[in-house]
Amino acid sequence: MSILSGMRVVEGSAFVAVPLAGMQLAQMGAEVIRFDRLEGGLDSTRLPIAPSGHSMFWAGLNKGKKSVAVDMRSPEGRELITQIITAEGDDAGMFITNLRVRGWMDYETLSQHRPDLISVTLTGDRHGGPQVDYTVNPALGIPSITGPEGSQDPVANALPAWDCMAGNLVVSSLLAAERHRLRKGVGQDVEFSLMDVAASTIGHLGMIAEATVQDEPRGKAGNALYGAYGQDFVCACGGRVMVIGLTHRQWCGLLKATETSEAMKAAERRAGCSFDDEGNRWAHRSFITDVLRPWFAARRIDEFENMFNALSLTWSRFRTIKEAVHENKDQFEKNPLFEKMMQPNIGEYLVPRHAVSFSGCDTLPAQIAPELGAHTEEILETVLGMTTGEMGRLFDKGVVASPNFSRCPYAA
Repeated sequence: MSILSGMRVVEGSAFVAVPLAGMQLAQMGAEVIRFDRLEGGLDSTRLPIAPSGHSMFWAGLNKGKKSVAVDMRSPEGRELITQIITAEGDDAGMFITNLRVRGWMDYETLSQHRPDLISVTLTGDRHGGPQVDYTVNPALGIPSITGPEGSQDPVANALPAWDCMAGNLVVSSLLAAERHRLRKGVGQDVEFSLMDVAASTIGHLGMIAEATVQDEPRGKAGNALYGAYGQDFVCACGGRVMVIGLTHRQWCGLLKATETSEAMKAAERRAGCSFDDEGNRWAHRSFITDVLRPWFAARRIDEFENMFNALSLTWSRFRTIKEAVHENKDQFEKNPLFEKMMQPNIGEYLVPRHAVSFSGCDTLPAQIAPELGAHTEEILETVLGMTTGEMGRLFDKGVVASPNFSRCPYAA
């Protein structure tokens, strides 16, 4: 039995954070019921798109969930969603969303049907306005410290880091509220914003203090590791590597591997300080890079790769995502985290299960994403207790849809 077996969570969402949260809950064994419009959710055609026209983005974020397709514009469809969210059960009555609609899909309205409802809502900003990673980052100054040293152009980040953090916070908030309900018997209206997740994080990392106390704003540093030493180098084969000298062990190992200890002592004398201090390594990173660059430029990656690994250095070669998936067999193909599966309408590829293992519970195998509405009939029957005739009428009226629907069972 997996760690969240028996828990039921209903999800109404789009974009990254909340779908990611629902997927992680499903990967830990919760029954996660996602509802979408009859024509599909906002993400149903988001890039990347398979040759079939189906979204690999949507499939990636909805693994292991159950899908219900409902006409959310109709009063009858909204009533169905309300009933699914507030259905009875000690392990039910939990709702995660970033699509709050006042008047029917908000906590105030839903809790009238189930007073102990737990609702976790992610907004864009604290006023309820829309935000995504690509707007949060510029607003908080992150692109101004990203990119080549000396460049004046802001550089956005392709990884939606704040969305990923917010998704994990949705999970932890839901589980915290559920623990409170188990102890106190009361529900919870949980709300936070993507902007606040990002703003609080830069505060935790000391960046607000830095901006307040320091006269000069932090500048761009290219691929250098801020605050210590880490740098990329082009090698004789044309490949590029990243090497890290953050801790004392990492720093000493790097000097040993590259046989640059004596040359580095000369650089220390020029700098007038010891590079054993990580702050000095950051301040004088150009001196250090000048010493190390010729060593890497004279060698192919395959000449030092085994030695670096034997010395447990912290380093990596630069790859494209395609190269990483096909070349790094240990991380992907041979990793028990992944299983090769066939996702309908897309193809066969490696699919990850939940990255966390619990010693006292089973870990679910990797799962694929459902087709839109694949579980509509199941949910209407098992969660709402509908008869075949009642379900048939909803299908006939176009209130719900399913790729498996056949009129025959509901002919009566």
